[in-house]
Amino acid sequence: MKKCIACGMPMTSRSEFAMGDTSKDYCRHCMRPDGSMQSFAEKLTSMTEFIVRTQGLDASVAERSAKAMLRELPAWEHYFDHGS
Repeated sequence: MKKCIACGMPMTSRSEFAMGDTSKDYCRHCMRPDGSMQSFAEKLTSMTEFIVRTQGLDASVAERSAKAMLRELPAWEHYFDHGS
């Protein structure tokens, strides 16, 4: 089982992969309409909105939570200083 490098979602069926392509390392939720992976800013925004919508958190709290989750994912490791 692969996990999305951009959001961490387990990808167990072809339909969960970007464009149904099992060679992709990211899921359909982290894909742009053209099939490319979303940017860090796009993923941060969409994950923040998802947390607000599903958990009812304030936007600033949801963004901090989203950043904490993104910090642990391979696609975004270069956006964070892991030395601190």
